[in-house]
Amino acid sequence: MPLIHVNAGPMGPMVHDGPGDLDSVLSGLAAGDGPVIVMVHGFKYAPNHPTECPHRHIFSLAPERTCFKVRSWPAGLGFGAGAPDEGLGIGFGWQARGHIWGAYAEAAEAGRQLAQVIEMCRAIAPERPIHAVAHSLGARVVLSALRHLQAGALSRVILLAGAEFGQRAAEALDTPAGRCAEVINITSRENDFYDFLLECLIAPPKRGDRSLGLALPSGANVLNLQMDHSGTLAALERAGFAIAPATARICHWSPYTRPGVFGLYNSLLRRGPDLPLGALRAALPCVSEPRWSRLLTLPEIRLPLPMGRKPSF
Repeated sequence: MPLIHVNAGPMGPMVHDGPGDLDSVLSGLAAGDGPVIVMVHGFKYAPNHPTECPHRHIFSLAPERTCFKVRSWPAGLGFGAGAPDEGLGIGFGWQARGHIWGAYAEAAEAGRQLAQVIEMCRAIAPERPIHAVAHSLGARVVLSALRHLQAGALSRVILLAGAEFGQRAAEALDTPAGRCAEVINITSRENDFYDFLLECLIAPPKRGDRSLGLALPSGANVLNLQMDHSGTLAALERAGFAIAPATARICHWSPYTRPGVFGLYNSLLRRGPDLPLGALRAALPCVSEPRWSRLLTLPEIRLPLPMGRKPSF
């Protein structure tokens, strides 16, 4: 049972297009081994949508759609290879289509139902760690879930270009479950435009609040990791994680589409004791690059050499 698909439903969490109720599907956890990793999509996906169903795309071991932003999260996180300790992957779908205001509100309700799924897993297999990976508005789903969970319910959380405000994230992390979880906040200056759009379209909880690309305060259990920073990439390569450099000026999906990123995420979730946040923080650059620094950087222009000149090295 390496992978199951679950949706937030009108009456609570439910199995996606499969027989049996969620309790019976999760019952196999008691006999299994390895972590539980919950995957949460972001804006514009919706279960059973004809072209944008997450279970047929990013939550599938063999995605149906060919598109630059469709990558198999389960495969990248170590599921489907048949290893006895690969654990259980849960693709969690929710209604994230329509306008941004409706999806932002829906994310909070989806978080409440995600918390129910996590507590069901804990009740069946309390000894198994539960982690979460979330992109875009999926970060709001996971952070909202923390408000409904008991201490220790989530072990590690990886937020990819999270679409939420810093104040609301800080409040979620100041709950019993939030104080116990370790959060890796993956940011990129490629996402500045989308962060700015969120701040323009959604009313912030307090005046001047910023999105997670800038506003999640570091702490003992929080690591901000700017994935397009050259110093970050160099430090990660020294630690054994070769990640391709960013190539776009604007991209919302780079945190999970760039070659090498899932090797890092997989290790962060499966080899947690070997990769403590404190050691990672000490190895990474202390200061992130400012907003718009990527967008405003002038392109490198290579002029042709004068006739007869040879390049110097």
